[in-house]
Amino acid sequence: MTIPIVAFFNNKGGVGKTTLVHHLAWMYAELGIRVLAADLDPQANLTSAFLDEDFLEQLWSDNDGSCRTIYDVVKPLIKRVGDVAEVEPVYLGPDFDERQMSLFSFQSAPRPEPSASPLAVLPGDLGLSRFEDDLSEQWPKCLDEQEGAFRVTSAFWRVLQRVGGKHNSQLILIDIGPNLGAINRAALIAADFVAIPLAPDLFSLQGLRNLGPTLQQWRKGWKQRLQKKPVNLELPRGGIRPVGYIVLQHAVRFDRPVKAYERWAARIPGEYRSKVLDETAECGAAFLDDPHCLALLKHYRSLMPMAQEARKPMFRLKPADGAIGAHFDAVRKAAEDFRRLARELARRTGVDLPETT
Repeated sequence: MTIPIVAFFNNKGGVGKTTLVHHLAWMYAELGIRVLAADLDPQANLTSAFLDEDFLEQLWSDNDGSCRTIYDVVKPLIKRVGDVAEVEPVYLGPDFDERQMSLFSFQSAPRPEPSASPLAVLPGDLGLSRFEDDLSEQWPKCLDEQEGAFRVTSAFWRVLQRVGGKHNSQLILIDIGPNLGAINRAALIAADFVAIPLAPDLFSLQGLRNLGPTLQQWRKGWKQRLQKKPVNLELPRGGIRPVGYIVLQHAVRFDRPVKAYERWAARIPGEYRSKVLDETAECGAAFLDDPHCLALLKHYRSLMPMAQEARKPMFRLKPADGAIGAHFDAVRKAAEDFRRLARELARRTGVDLPETT
């Protein structure tokens, strides 16, 4: 039984993709779902959202040669000395204070036990960009039925399933960079589902026009390659099924997006159907009523820098973090927004939430 994987992707950067994965991972943990958050973006922004710089300095240190990041995992493939390496994710507990992470030592200090940690993080690494050429080179070789090519191309999926299995994860969320390169192709082939974060602007619409045909091309290309797969190697199905889009960072006045955003947001449903779903039918639904819209998340403004400073999601901010007065109400509203999104995404991906949530 494989663990469902949801990728969050748009080849337009700056739409809040990493923030979305970070917040959803914490929200699923609060809802009682064991979740693995994996950073497959060479910029490693998701990793830095979870872990502070002192901890990252230890994590990225190569002094003892241990395997700690996604780059360490694929390094044997890059060096042609073996298959993917074993790695332990960073385990986070529901009440774990992220600011204490700098006190941890990889060799001696205790960490949360996997069984007590609903949230695990597979850290990213800037070195992952070195894997791009290998993935690009091996993609056509899969058509020649070369087992090594399939091992390289499926590396991310096999690692995610293995690490998720160690954690007993019920769901895996992956963050990937804003481009259409070979790393992202391999990451999306590993995904069962893809959710598309958007900003209500021209650039996100253009991102949809690029992304939709590329997803279809990659899905078709992987199915062709699966017909030539080695019989002894378990591989991803490469479903890359779109489950909807999330509109982020829109300004709100009287509980409605302001007119400057409505102009672009109104065009999202039609572009999504046309470019991502390859549907030719005209779309008459407004984006507020579009069934493909997973959520509409407003611009939380001052909550975001406050959360980044505290290194926690916005809905976990406390008065000690500065969330007082109007900020306290905004924290509560953010919790409602992300809880609603988490439930809807779980419904569409077939993940069963505990009844108490």
